[in-house]
Amino acid sequence: MVIKSPDQNPAFFCDSHIHTRLCGHAVGEMEEYVQAAIRKGLKKIIFLEHMEQGIRHTPGKTWLSADDFDIYFSEGQRLQAAYKDQIIIGLGVECGYNPDTHDILQARLAERRWDQIGISCHFLKIDGMADHLNMFSSKESNILIARQVGAETILDRYFITLTEAVRSLPGTMLCHLDAALRYLPEISFTESHYVLIDTLLQAVSTKGMAVEINSSGFAIRREQFPNRRILAMAQSYNIPFIFGSDAHKPEDVGRYFDLIASLPLSEVYP
Repeated sequence: MVIKSPDQNPAFFCDSHIHTRLCGHAVGEMEEYVQAAIRKGLKKIIFLEHMEQGIRHTPGKTWLSADDFDIYFSEGQRLQAAYKDQIIIGLGVECGYNPDTHDILQARLAERRWDQIGISCHFLKIDGMADHLNMFSSKESNILIARQVGAETILDRYFITLTEAVRSLPGTMLCHLDAALRYLPEISFTESHYVLIDTLLQAVSTKGMAVEINSSGFAIRREQFPNRRILAMAQSYNIPFIFGSDAHKPEDVGRYFDLIASLPLSEVYP
């Protein structure tokens, strides 16, 4: 089924991946994101804030502490009540996987009731480095390290780590599947990578998870995350899709959803 118009599917009226200033690398209060979504005609949003564990990262953290999540839920529940007649507001988490802290992540996820659990992997431990490598950073220092280590090697580990995360964590959605090293202009996926991606998608299918169509890719590479080949692979396993803007400022809520309208999508979660 090709979705030609947002009016044909309610998924276009739900943004399932929104951040706030609490993560340390976004701007805007939660209420500003809610108000932006209402102005854009969305019927539902899900905040999906960052959870990481055991990551060494300089400078500063880019995720929420336990105390931050207390604030997040308190404010989120206030907004759910205040805007209940205008929009549905979900409170979710984007859990970045670190194999060294698997048990702690499991325990933290079990402590709260989430409306969505997104699975991702932003950081890798690299031999000889004090800090983890941020594979999603646009900083030249991170790009230099990625080139020194080798993009193919990093992507191998990235897809293998994601597969482990999907199999072992209680996720509901796989976030921005092919976005690692997105700021490396020469990045490309080998056939070996697609074999790993196929294994990853089989794990997603087995767990009954969805794959996110992350519209932030349009601003970075003029194509959504993941690419069309991966979307077709996901369709072959009857994996449903969820739309997310990955908004880090209020005006980015629901961005580029119109460009998703021409994608061949077999099943979409509203």
